[in-house]
Amino acid sequence: MSSVAVLTQESFAEHRSGLAQQQVKVTALNSEEENDPPTYKEAFPPLPEKAPCLEAAQEPAGPWSKIRPIKASVITQVFHVPLEERKYKDMNQFGEGEQAKICLDIMQKTGAHLELSLAKDQGLSIMVSGKLEAVMKARKEIVARLQTQASATVAIPKEHHRFVIGKNGEKLQDLELKTATKIQIPRPDDPSNQIKITGTKEGIEKARHEILLISAEQDKRAVERLDVEKVYHPFIAGPYNKLVSELMQDTGTRINIPPPSVNKTEIVFTGEKEQLAQAVARVKKIYEEKKKKTTTIAVEVKKSQHKYVIGPKGNSLQEILEKTGVSVEIPPTDSSSETVILRGEPEKLGQALTEVYAKANSFTVSSVSAPSWLHRFIIGKKGQNLAKITQQMPKVHIEFTEGEDKITLEGPTEDVNVAQEQIEVMVKDLINRMDYAEINVDHKFHRHLIGKNGANINRIKDLYKVSVRIPPDNEKSNLIRIEGDPQGVQQAKKELLELASRMENERTKDLIIEQKFHRTIIGQKGERIREIREKFPEVIINFPDPAHKSDIVQLRGPKNEVEKCTKYMQKMVADLVENSFSISVPIFKQFHKNIIGKGGANIKKIREESNTKIDLPAENSNSETIVITGKRANCEAARHRILAIQKELANITEVEVSIPSKLHNSLIGAKGRFIRSIMEECGGVHIHFPTEGSGSDTVTIRGPAQDVEKAKKQLLHLAEEKQTKSYTVDLRAKPEYHKFLIGKGGGNIRKVRDNTGARIIFPTSEDKDQELITIMGTEEAVKEAQKELEALIKNLDNVVEDSMVVDPKHHRHFVIRRGQVLREIADEYGGVMVSFPRSGTQSDKVTLKGAKDCVEAAKKRIQEIIEDLEAQVTIECTIPQKFHRSIMGPKGSRIQQITRDYGVQIKFPDREENPAPVAEPVVQENGEEGGEGKDGKDADPSSPKKCDIIIISGRREKCEAAKEALQALVPVTIEVEVPFDLHRYIIGQKGSGIRKMMDEFEVNIQVPAPELQSDIITITGLATNLAGLLERVKELQAEQEDRALRSFKLTVTVDPKYHPKIIGRKGAVITQIRTEHEVNIQFPDKDDESQAQDQITITGYEKNAEAARDAIMKIVGELEQMVSEDVTLDHRVHARIIGARGKAIRKIMDEFKVDIRFPQSGAPDPNCVTVTGLPENVEEAIDHILNLEEEYLADVVDNEAMQVYMKPSSHEESKAPSKGFVVRDAPWATVNNEKAPDMSSSEDFPSFGAQVAPKTLPWGPKR
Repeated sequence: MSSVAVLTQESFAEHRSGLAQQQVKVTALNSEEENDPPTYKEAFPPLPEKAPCLEAAQEPAGPWSKIRPIKASVITQVFHVPLEERKYKDMNQFGEGEQAKICLDIMQKTGAHLELSLAKDQGLSIMVSGKLEAVMKARKEIVARLQTQASATVAIPKEHHRFVIGKNGEKLQDLELKTATKIQIPRPDDPSNQIKITGTKEGIEKARHEILLISAEQDKRAVERLDVEKVYHPFIAGPYNKLVSELMQDTGTRINIPPPSVNKTEIVFTGEKEQLAQAVARVKKIYEEKKKKTTTIAVEVKKSQHKYVIGPKGNSLQEILEKTGVSVEIPPTDSSSETVILRGEPEKLGQALTEVYAKANSFTVSSVSAPSWLHRFIIGKKGQNLAKITQQMPKVHIEFTEGEDKITLEGPTEDVNVAQEQIEVMVKDLINRMDYAEINVDHKFHRHLIGKNGANINRIKDLYKVSVRIPPDNEKSNLIRIEGDPQGVQQAKKELLELASRMENERTKDLIIEQKFHRTIIGQKGERIREIREKFPEVIINFPDPAHKSDIVQLRGPKNEVEKCTKYMQKMVADLVENSFSISVPIFKQFHKNIIGKGGANIKKIREESNTKIDLPAENSNSETIVITGKRANCEAARHRILAIQKELANITEVEVSIPSKLHNSLIGAKGRFIRSIMEECGGVHIHFPTEGSGSDTVTIRGPAQDVEKAKKQLLHLAEEKQTKSYTVDLRAKPEYHKFLIGKGGGNIRKVRDNTGARIIFPTSEDKDQELITIMGTEEAVKEAQKELEALIKNLDNVVEDSMVVDPKHHRHFVIRRGQVLREIADEYGGVMVSFPRSGTQSDKVTLKGAKDCVEAAKKRIQEIIEDLEAQVTIECTIPQKFHRSIMGPKGSRIQQITRDYGVQIKFPDREENPAPVAEPVVQENGEEGGEGKDGKDADPSSPKKCDIIIISGRREKCEAAKEALQALVPVTIEVEVPFDLHRYIIGQKGSGIRKMMDEFEVNIQVPAPELQSDIITITGLATNLAGLLERVKELQAEQEDRALRSFKLTVTVDPKYHPKIIGRKGAVITQIRTEHEVNIQFPDKDDESQAQDQITITGYEKNAEAARDAIMKIVGELEQMVSEDVTLDHRVHARIIGARGKAIRKIMDEFKVDIRFPQSGAPDPNCVTVTGLPENVEEAIDHILNLEEEYLADVVDNEAMQVYMKPSSHEESKAPSKGFVVRDAPWATVNNEKAPDMSSSEDFPSFGAQVAPKTLPWGPKR
C-alpha cells in the first residue's frame, strides 16, 4: 500500500529537521555543500522509472529514500489464536453465535475494525485496523474474551511494587495494554509480594519479563546519609544550587540538602551504588576543604534591613555567594538578634562585607500624598495604570492603605524615586481633571435610584462618564458619592437629586393584607397581579418576601392612583375574607386517622356537609392542628363535628398482651370470626395481632379502659385454654333466632356460657353463612352448651299463635313512626309477628305469632311497655331560656343521651321572640334566678316564664332523675383571679390557647381587655368541668414561675475577632455549649451599629448561664495565648500543600492544632502564608510546611526542566525574518531571483500521474 503526501513549506522544514535529528546521512552532500541551499533536484528528486514487479518490491534506492517516511494514522495488526487457546470452538457455521456478537461489541467499544478468518489448523486469525490506541484496546479485549485465559505469579520485593504501578497507575495501564494481560498487584496493607498476571501464555511471558526488568533496575539503586554541619550546606549546594545540580548531573545521583529553615544536618544521596559513592566522596571533599580554609566575621545590621540582605527568595544571599564565595548567615525572623555572620576564605570576607552593606542600604521607603478617593483611579481598571509602573520597576513595592491619604513605596532608592515622580504626576493630573460630589438621599429611595437590574444607575454612569457609589442596604447610610469628570459629576448630581425629589413627592402607602392571601392576589404565574398593574400602571406594588412572614403590601406612586389602587385591593381582600374565614382546631395526632376515616370517608362527608375546606397536617409532621377554611358559620359547624369525634375517642386506652405467636391463628379464627366476636362483645375494642412471620408475641388492645380490661382477660383465658385443650362444634339456626338466643344485652348467651364454660360465636353481617353458630372450649363444656342451644332452637322451630288484650288508647304508641316499637320487638324476640287491629275498629285484641318462647317473651315486653305508659306522668323543669342551647349540646346530643338513659320524653318550649327589657341584669347561679323580671304591673314576680319551662314525660322516678340531670347541665359562672402577666399565656398565639381550653373543658372564658389591667377572668360552664380548668390555671402559674427562672440574662464581653472561633465550623462549638448547658446564646448583629459588637448574651437558669459563660471564657483564654506568624512559601507548591478539597491542609491543621491561611488570588504577596496557634505549635507547623515546600519544590523544578527539554522554545528561531525555503537551479529561477516557490501553482508543482483528479484532502482520499 502506498500513499502520496502533499508537502508544504512548514512540513518540509519539519522533515528536514527530523532527518537531522535522526542523523540520516545524505551521501550526495559533503560538509561544505551542507551550508549552501540544496539544488532543486536534490530537494525534489524525480520519481524512479517504472520497474519490474520484483524490483518494485525492494526499497527504492535514490534520493527519495533520504526523506523520513510519514507514518499513517491508521495501522493494521494481525493476531493469531491457536485452536487449543480458542474459547469458542464448537460452531455450526463460522461468523455466527457468541463469537460474532463479541467481535461486534469490541468494534463498537474501541472503534477498531475487525476481520476474522479460520486457518487450516482451525486456528483463528484476526486482522485489526484502526488508530494505534484503538488497535491496542481491541487487542486487549480479543485476548480477554476470545482466548482462554491462563494465569501466573511473579514475586518481586514489596518496595518495588510502586515502580510497577507508576504515577497515577499510568505505567501499569501501559504494561497491561502492551502485553494484553490483566495484572493484579497486592494492596499496600497486604504482606504478599506476589503479582498475579492473567492473559495468554505469550502475554504473561512478556508482562513477567517487563516486571522483572523494573525490579532489577530498582535493585541497582542505593541510599546513603551524610552528616554535614549546617553552616557548610551553602558551600555544598553552591550559588543558586548550581554546584549540587552539576554533581547530580555528573554522577546521576539525587542529592537532597535540607533547606535553611529546617534544622537538619543530614544530606541524603539516592542512586546507583557506584555513582552514589562518587557523589558522597566529592561532597566530603568540599566539606573538608571548606572546614579548613574558611573563617568567620560577625557584623551588626539593623533588623529591618535583613530582608534586603536576604533578597526576594534569598536571591541576594545567592548573589553574594556567587560573587565572593562567602556564605552569609542571617538570624531567624523570630530572633531579636541583629548580628549577621559571614563565613568564607579570609581574603574574600572584605568584598562580601561590602556587598552586605550595599544590599542593606540599597532599599528605601517613601510616600506620596494622594486623596484616598483617587486611589482606585491611580490603580486603574484591573490594576492597568499601576502595572505600567511595576513593569518598569519590578523591585518597587507600592502599597495603598484604605482610608489614608497616602501611598507607600518601598524598593531600590533609584527605582523608588522614579516611581514616586510618576505617581506624583499621575495624582496631580487626576486632581486637575477629576472631581467628586457627595449627596444625601434617604436610603429607602436607593433601590429606586438603582432601578431594576441597575438600569437607572448604569444609564447615568454611561451618559455622564462618572462613577456612582451607593452604599449597600445594610449600612443604612444616606450618602451617595459621585466621582469623575467635573462637568459629568455636576450633571449626574443634578439628575440624581431630581429623581430623589420626585420620589419624595410620591405617595407610599402600606396596605395590611394577611400573608395567606398574598399568593391568591398574585395569582398563578402572577396573572392576577399583572391585571392590577395594568389597571394602575403608575403604581408600584411590592409584596413582602414570603420568608419574612410580613402582612404589609407597599403601594407607591401618584397620590390619586395609589388611593384608587388601595380601594380596589381592599375590596378584593374583603371578598377573599368572606370566603376564607379560617379556624385552627388542635386535635391529638392519634385521632387524625379516625377523623379522616376509611378511604377518607369521614373527612369527605364533613367537607361536603359543611361546605368547607379542611387541611390536615402531613403524616410525618409534628403539628396537631387541623385548619378549616370557608364561611364562618360553616367553619364552626365543621369544628364541632371534628371535636365530637375526638371527644368520643378521647376516653380510650391501649394495652399490650403477650400471647405465644403459635396461638395467634387459632385465636383469630377462620376469616377473623373468633377475634371479631371478642371485639364486639367487649364494646368494639380494637385487637391488633402482629404480622404473620414476624415472630412477635405482642397483641395490642385499644379502646375504652373498662372494655380493654375485659378483652384482655378473655384473650388470656382463651390462650390458656387453647394451650391446654380445645374442641369446636358448629350448629345451625335461622338468622332471625340469633337475637333471641343472644338475649337482651347478651343475657341469654351469657347464662349458657356461665353454666357450661364454653365460648359461642355468632356470625357477623359480613359472613356468607348467616346460620352457622360455632361453640369452642373443652369437649365436655362444648357438648353441654350444644345440648342447651339445640333445645332452645328446637323450641324456636315450634311456631305458635297467641293473643293478648291491649287498651286501644295505647295502640298508637306501638304503631307510630312506621311501627318502630314493633320492629324492635320482632328483632329482639326471634322475629315474632305482632298484629294490632286496624285504626277505627274498637278492638283491643293483639295477635302474636312465632316460636313459643319468643311469643311469651314478646308478650311480657308489651306488658312492661303498657305498664310504663299507664304509670307515665308529666313534670315541669324550670330553667332560664338562655341556658337551653347549652343544655341541649351540639345537635341536641346531651338531651338525646338523657332520654336514652332515663327512658323519658323531654320537650323544650318555643323561644320568646321579643323578651321584655329588664332594668338590671339577672344574675344566674346554679340554674336559679337571682333577680326579678319586670314583665308588667300585674305579672307575678315568683311565677316562671312560659319560655323557661321544660316538659318531661315518663315514669315519675325516671322523670325526677332526668330533671336532676337537666339541672346539673345548667352552667355556672365563677370569677378566678389570675395575674395579668399570665393572661397572654392563657390566650396563646392568635387565641389558640384559650380556644383549646374552652373546647377541652366545654366552658366559656372571658379575659378582660389589656387596657383594664385586671386580674379577674370570668369562666362560665358546668360545675363538674370548672375544677379541671382551675387545675390548668395553676399549672400555667407554675410554668410562668419556671419561665421567669429560665429568663436569667448574663452578658459576656469578648473581642469580636474571637467570635468565629467560639461559634465554630457550621456552629458546632456554640451548639455544643448551648446543648450542654441548656441555654440560649446570642451574638451581636454585625449590621446593627447601635449594638455593642463585643457583647455576647446568655439566657437560661442562672447556674447554667454561669457555666456557659465559663466555657466561653475558657475558649477565649486559649485563643488569647495564640500567635500569628507569616511564612514565605513558594506559591507554586500551595496547591499541593492544600491538597484535594483542602484535605491535606486540614490534616496538618488538625495535627499541629493551628489555623493556616493562604493568600487570596491577587494578593500583593502571593507567597505569604499566615499560621495562627499556640507558639510552640506554630513553630512546628511552619517547620513541617517548609519541609513540604522543599520536597514539592524539587518536583516543581524537575517538572519545569523536563517541560523545557520536551518542548524546545521556537520563539528564538522565529526572531529572524524567515526567507522561506530556498533551492538552487530551480526551473523558475533567474540570475538575481531568490524568491521562494509558489506552492499553490500547479505549473511549478504539477500533480503526480496523468489526469487531473478532483480535489482531495491533503492526505489522500477518504476511505
